[in-house]
Amino acid sequence: MSDTSETSDTSEQEQPREKEQPRRRQARGERRIAQLLQAAARVFCTTGYTAASTNAIAREAGVSPGTLYQFFPNKEAIALELGDRLVHEMRETYGEALAPVDPATSLETAVGSAIDRFMAFNTEHPVFFTLMHGPDIPGRMAETHDQLHSTLTGRIEDLLASLMPGASPPDVTRTAHVCLGIYKSGLELVLAHEGAERAAYVQEIKTVLIRYLEPLVGDRIGRR
Repeated sequence: MSDTSETSDTSEQEQPREKEQPRRRQARGERRIAQLLQAAARVFCTTGYTAASTNAIAREAGVSPGTLYQFFPNKEAIALELGDRLVHEMRETYGEALAPVDPATSLETAVGSAIDRFMAFNTEHPVFFTLMHGPDIPGRMAETHDQLHSTLTGRIEDLLASLMPGASPPDVTRTAHVCLGIYKSGLELVLAHEGAERAAYVQEIKTVLIRYLEPLVGDRIGRR
């Protein structure tokens, strides 16, 4: 009896330990992946995607190339994983930034709030611009960018249609493309500067968009 009881107790003690070990390994693996992706983001921003190498990413992460290859087979796999995560976060950002506008909101406030949300994301993750707008991004990422651009344009069109009910669909689409073009052009300038100069460029983008939209939207959004 005594031996059976001891065996049973030992077995019950070992089972939780066996369950904990895979969880711990998984948690360590996730931390390592996050470490490698952060290092890759810094390398891509510094050198661009083409010039970056797995050796440089491993060195930036403070690990051996062999450790990197345990998680990613090549540089493209790292870029795609990083891009996928950022696209998911970006979709959440523009979902909030392009929500329906209260008619009592001023045009200045509506534009300013949307631009601030987009700028916060892009300045926090400058590698997103590098990967999505660079001339040498992986093919699958280019497809993702095109899908994101199409979805984003559609959201802007939906928002503008509610503010310009008398406009024709082609006019709304054209206006959406111009708004997005102004933002993207200005974003490159914003990312190239820091501090007060960066803030000044952000304000310039807001001013251009407000002056462009004001005669189109009219008084459909209250003004101060």
